Amino acid sequence: MSATAASGRNPFDLGGLTAIVTGANTGLGQAIAVALAEAGSAVAGIARSSLDETAALVERTGSPFLAIQADLSTIEPVERIVEAAQAWRGSVDVLVNNAGIIRRADSLDYTEADWDAVMDVNLKSAFFLAQAAARRFVASGRGGKIINIASMLSFQGGIRVPAYTASKSGIAGITRLLACEWAQKGINVNAIAPGYFATNNTEALRDDPKRSAEILGRIPAGRWGQPSDLGGAAVFLASAASDYVHGVVLPVDGGWLAR
Repeated sequence: MSATAASGRNPFDLGGLTAIVTGANTGLGQAIAVALAEAGSAVAGIARSSLDETAALVERTGSPFLAIQADLSTIEPVERIVEAAQAWRGSVDVLVNNAGIIRRADSLDYTEADWDAVMDVNLKSAFFLAQAAARRFVASGRGGKIINIASMLSFQGGIRVPAYTASKSGIAGITRLLACEWAQKGINVNAIAPGYFATNNTEALRDDPKRSAEILGRIPAGRWGQPSDLGGAAVFLASAASDYVHGVVLPVDGGWLAR
């Protein structure tokens, strides 16, 4: 029996924790930030643009929110982000690496600039944020939780998104590698692989009647995911309920991979 279970505490309760959520201004990141806040966690939201809407949604739950403006196209803000969150609440307990971009083009025409832009945000900054957070987790002696946002394209090839596919396959790989290295240090590293969700990144697909119909035809649930559908998985992986879960890439996909 875990210490949490023995104490009678709800294992999904995040009260007293501080979570960093990147890309928290909209879509999946915003929904994850709100779900963690509803479970009791303080949330430091990271984004290039305004976080006012997310701040209002989080504060409505009664949990505190810290907005940190940062551009993760380079690793320059990584230390600043983690230091600011730690100074704010005295600790950092959870990191959600959600920030990501996508550039679409045929592989015959794909440019080096688009490749580098996607890989820098989606993979490089995610790794170095995980490293920075893990150093704090080890120093505190309490461990922590890292949740990377992967993709269906961590398992599949996709079409016209070569850098995105490479980056999300990389996210799955480093999730497993870091789990192997850090599990004995009390750090859980896992990932969520969203299916087809109604977000800015999928707007072009949803606006294409043929592609949208093809996608919906394969999803057993029969609908695009809504950002709020991701909240439960995020709370689980951030909580004591997942203390013996390491290196998992958890699909939240309406059954896409089952078909």
